[in-house]
Parts: sequence; C-alpha cells; structure tokens
Amino acid sequence: MTEQRYRAVLAVIQDGETVKDVAARFGVDRRTMHRWLAKYEAGGLEGLGDGSHRPRACPHQMSAEVEVALAQMRIAHPGWGPRRLAFELVKAGVGPPPSESAVYRALVRLNLIDPAARRKRDWKWKRWERGMPMELWQMDVVGGFVLADGRRAKALTGVDDHSRFCVSAYLMLRETSKNVCEGLVLALRRFGVPEGILTDNGKVFTGRFGRPPVEVLFDRVCRENGIEHLLTQPRSPTTTGKIERFHRALRTEFRTDRTFTDLASAQAELDAWVDDYNHRRPHQGIDMAVPVERFERPAAAPVLELRIAPSSRPAPERGDGTWVARRASRVGVVCELATGLPRHGRGRKAHRCLGHRGSDAVLRPRHPATHRETHHRRRGEEETRPSRRRAQ
Repeated sequence: MTEQRYRAVLAVIQDGETVKDVAARFGVDRRTMHRWLAKYEAGGLEGLGDGSHRPRACPHQMSAEVEVALAQMRIAHPGWGPRRLAFELVKAGVGPPPSESAVYRALVRLNLIDPAARRKRDWKWKRWERGMPMELWQMDVVGGFVLADGRRAKALTGVDDHSRFCVSAYLMLRETSKNVCEGLVLALRRFGVPEGILTDNGKVFTGRFGRPPVEVLFDRVCRENGIEHLLTQPRSPTTTGKIERFHRALRTEFRTDRTFTDLASAQAELDAWVDDYNHRRPHQGIDMAVPVERFERPAAAPVLELRIAPSSRPAPERGDGTWVARRASRVGVVCELATGLPRHGRGRKAHRCLGHRGSDAVLRPRHPATHRETHHRRRGEEETRPSRRRAQ
C-alpha cells in the first residue's frame, strides 16, 4: 500500500502528470491524492504509511492509577470478584470509581481472571429470604480441615437466613450427634433460640429415614427448646443455598486447603475469620451490607397501604332495571348475583359462581321477580339444568 502511494506521488512530482489523471489511473479520489502529497512533503516516505487509528483521548478509559490499585487488590485477595473489587475501590477513595463491567474487562486484560470459568446464573432458581433475623437458621456440616497429625476435622456451620450472620462455626474431629448438638447448644446460648432451623437429611440431623424412624438428639434439642426443625427435600442442595455459599467463602477466603497445627489453633483462626465475616465483610446478597447490621438492627419491612375495595351494592339511583354484583370469597371465587330481573325473564336466568367447585351451597330463587337466596346443599342432591330440547 505504501509503494502504491509512493509511485502515485512520484508520477505527480517527477513526471509532471496532473493530480486528476494520476487519481483516475490509481482508482482513488483527487482529495485522497492531495492528502498523499501533503503527507509526503511532511514526513517523506515514512509519512505515506498507515497511521494509528487510536483516538487521541478516551474520557471513559480507566486511568493507570486505578488499574494499578485494582491489580494490587486482586493479587492480595484472589477470592474477590469484580463487584467486590469495585465496591472496595470506592470505599478506599480511588477515583474516578470504575464500574463493575470495567473492572471485569481490566481483570481479563491483565490476565487476573479466567473468562471461561465464569458461570452464568440459572434464572430458574428463585431466591427467598425470611423477613426478620432469628426466624430461621440454616445449618450444615462441612469438612476439609487437615491437621498436622494427619487427622481431618469437620465444622458445624450455621447462618441466619435474613442477615447471613454466622451463628456457628464449631470444629470437631468426629461428626457424631453429641458433637453436633454441642455446637448447636453453644450457638443457642450465645445468640438465642431461633424460631426454626433448616437442615438437610443427614443422619446427625434427622432419623426419619431410619427403620423404624427415630428421634435423634438434634431433633430432641429442637423440640425441647421450641424450635421448628425443617428438612429439605432429598438431593436438593439449593434449598440451603445460603449455607452452601458460606462454605464456598470458607474454602476460598479462609483457605481450608492448608494444614493446621492442631484443633485448638484451627478453631482460634476460624473464630477470627468469622468475626471479620460478621462485622467487616460486605455481603453481595444483602446489597453489600455487613451481616451484623441486619442481625442486630433489622430494617422494618415496608408497610403497604390498605386498599379498601369499593362496595358491591348498587347506587340508590339504580333501583330499576337489571344490575349485577360480583363478590370474591376467601379463596378468590367470584360469584355473580342478578336482581331486578324483568318479568319476561322470571325463573329463566340462573345464578352463576365463576370458577367455584365443590361448593356446599346452591343458589335458588326465593322470589321469581326480585332476588335469590342461598340454601345448603343436601347430600345426594345434584344441580339440575333445564334441558334445551323440547318435550316430545
């Protein structure tokens, strides 16, 4: 491309051809030919090459200072994603604050995140949450704590459903009913008694799958303290999604893939991490709030305005003619009642209940010309409809 431009410029400068003839021979516009001549006069042969198409300025581009701070923060905390990093940059006062998508693109550009490992959210899952703290705890047992002597410990974990506040992180060497209940009693004495506890169908939590079904110690503790023990459906881990998400944070942030000296030191480190999790770590599921803010000072639920339904009775001026009133029952059944029927429709039009099945009452005309009354259905009595066929 540069050689073609050079030959066109030489045809004008050395051979003395006109710009119009050279532009026609090379298949370009005359204005393009004049630009080539200007570039050759300004920069010689190097000026005829292709220049950069990069814009001179990009106001929305992330600055170098913000990108350096982002890279340092990501290296120091590998478990933080784009949303958490954007939140921490704003909290640290780094400006101008980038958006979550800008942080993600910067991480991909710096090879600090794998785009192929990103999982899209399954929108068929429905998120749910209790309205107040201490209404429901989600509890489970998780393993993976390796000790220096080769033994493996497990932890009884529990989070408050409303606030995501961790109420239990109790390490034990063996997953027995006694050890699990010791962790449960410790959480009850520290934070109080919740209204309900949701667990899976593990043998330390329930004995309903035993032959015969029995009451295990965990059920007994819940019953004696007035706690409703709720169980998930078999093979349904998404029901206890909050405690499963807590286990993920436990593995990635607390780093359970390392070796601990003994059980006491592991419990001390876990308690320190749980304290940071409850009092300083923002949670994405509650709009980047700290769990303790919801657990100790719950926000009041919004109160909806009472909507008073209009009266179903007709206006006084509608005494003549035909009017229809519909009234919804407790289960949402809409009934239709017609009064003031003309004389020629006496006893012909029947009362209707729209969408109502299994009713214990039938409507019969009490007076053929005015309105109708309700009678209880008798056993064996069936609704009869007048046949449309004429009697032979």
